[in-house]
Amino acid sequence: MGTIRRQLLLSCLKLFDVVLMVCCFLLASFCVMRQDGSVSFEQFIAMRVSLVNLVWFSIFLGAWHATFAAFGLYSSRRLMRRGADFADILKAASAGTLLILLAGATFRFRLISPFFLVVFWTAAIVITTLTRLFLRSLLERVRVHGRNLRYMLIVGTNARAVEFAHGIAAKPELGYRVIGFVDQDWQRIQEFHVSGFSLVCDFSKLGSFLRDSVVDEVVIALPMGSLHTSAAQIATLCEEQGITTRVLPSIFDLKLARAKAEKLEGASLITHYTGLAEEWPVLVKRFVDIVVSLALVVICAPVMLLAALLIKLTSPGPVLFTQKRLGLNKRQFNVYKFRTMVPDAEQKIRGLEHLNEASGPVFKIKNDPRVTRIGKQLRKTSIDELPQLFNVLKGEMSLVGPRPLPIRDYQGFSQDWQRRRFSVPPGITCLWQITGRSSIPFEKWMQLDLQYIDKWSLWLDFEILARTIPAVLKGSGAT
Repeated sequence: MGTIRRQLLLSCLKLFDVVLMVCCFLLASFCVMRQDGSVSFEQFIAMRVSLVNLVWFSIFLGAWHATFAAFGLYSSRRLMRRGADFADILKAASAGTLLILLAGATFRFRLISPFFLVVFWTAAIVITTLTRLFLRSLLERVRVHGRNLRYMLIVGTNARAVEFAHGIAAKPELGYRVIGFVDQDWQRIQEFHVSGFSLVCDFSKLGSFLRDSVVDEVVIALPMGSLHTSAAQIATLCEEQGITTRVLPSIFDLKLARAKAEKLEGASLITHYTGLAEEWPVLVKRFVDIVVSLALVVICAPVMLLAALLIKLTSPGPVLFTQKRLGLNKRQFNVYKFRTMVPDAEQKIRGLEHLNEASGPVFKIKNDPRVTRIGKQLRKTSIDELPQLFNVLKGEMSLVGPRPLPIRDYQGFSQDWQRRRFSVPPGITCLWQITGRSSIPFEKWMQLDLQYIDKWSLWLDFEILARTIPAVLKGSGAT
């Protein structure tokens, strides 16, 4: 789309959003007045607006527009998903409504009541989302029919570049057309020739190709290790001619890490991560951890007091057992458990190494002679784990996550892929607990932890929590 037409469309969209805000404001005002029963529809229409109110309302309109702009609702959203549109509208409308709330509380506007804010916020989100969805659908239909197109040139002919091009070609509604590839002759160039895409030039002729061709965007998909200098020169060439440059986030050919674009101190970064992204689901997970842990501490307080009393009466030594464990990215913390063994159990472990029944570096004995009589019952019912709720409240653990391992066990790790389990906070329960616990081999245990990390969602956490209850009641795999 030409710059002038795009600016015209953008101006119309901004004006339309302002009109929508006015409509939502009038709707909320009418609902409030109708609720009071003081104004009829005819009286509402006939109401006069004072100059002071008009000034305040103009300020509201300016603040609303600035809020929408701040959340990126007027930038290009061609490559964004519908879910991202809704999320940004939700954030912008919530922030704008909060501004109205603060203004109403500060200057005591009688109209700004809780009921007004709920109606206004709901109407703003619903109507804006519906109009944006309609606009998106309209633009997609236009692009499918060959209008509002952007012509893309891809630098690099490796497998990930070809895969990216096929993905673009499979979604004509995005409005992108791959006009060709640029690369030097290399050992696997023949594999590219069967892809169906054309090689338009090599690096040396790229400058003249850009000067003589319609190119809106250049996507660089070169290996940064061997061709960093070439990639930098191409980016500079595009910058000189005002052509948008993009870089595939998979430049390192990572198999598991997910990528996202971020800004840090004004610098643009591509972040690769394998753990949990720092987004709203993680905040919800933490909120659930705090609420559920507090509730369980209150509910289980009598059980914990009874367990502490039984430990004290049946065995000398402290009630709680604390041990250094490894948490998120191998941070050390003290894990809390009810003591189920004799006080000097840690010192006796060397003399029992030959009895270890677990595979890998962990130490497990089915009939461990160090376990006390009451400790065996506490372990079978998992009551000994209840003090870890305080670790959850402190933020050292989560309700669901890979079990925190002792330093001794970690020192026995022989493969780096096993260490990826430390990329998320440890938990009280996880897939290992509901799949057999101590009865499954170490290798399978590690695989289950990585499966949890790779497939994590809030729903998976809720499912694991629900399945943990029958697993604990059965006492399956407990030692």
